[in-house]
Amino acid sequence: MASARVELHTLVAGDRDDLVDAMVRSRELHGHWVTPPTTAAEFDELLRRTEDDSFVSLVIRLRGDGRIAGLFNISEIVRRVFQSAYIGYGGVAGLEGQGYMTEGMRLVLDHAFTDMGLHRLEANIQPGNVASIALVRRCGFVREGFSEKYLKIDGEWRDHERWATRVDLWERARR
Repeated sequence: MASARVELHTLVAGDRDDLVDAMVRSRELHGHWVTPPTTAAEFDELLRRTEDDSFVSLVIRLRGDGRIAGLFNISEIVRRVFQSAYIGYGGVAGLEGQGYMTEGMRLVLDHAFTDMGLHRLEANIQPGNVASIALVRRCGFVREGFSEKYLKIDGEWRDHERWATRVDLWERARR
């Protein structure tokens, strides 16, 4: 799948060096918001997780030069009557503020709601992560609630806002 400026790809072993390099360079950008793979071993673990039907990892690459611009993980995929999952993501330092993650998120939503047949995606975001909240708002997510000490990130239990979108909201936003 592709937009005007980015292409969406399923994570593969050949992404290892590019992704690890991009995430190492992005440590300051990610702060304590996310912990993407910054070593070959962490990348290999992420890739191993994709062998499970409940986890999908996707990268967006710039169409112009092929650089990785972001990483998206769809996790805890539950099928049957629920058809729901969580989404996590991280951009790349030096490419932030240019709309690449917005284009990528829209491609990920297209993939999740069409190819994967999901009904709902939930993003849990720390309240201070203004850029991430702005991203999900732009892409049609709605705030559903607040969870104290929801996820342990960087060794600390952190509060999160719960944002979600559904296939019907996505369809309405596309029109």
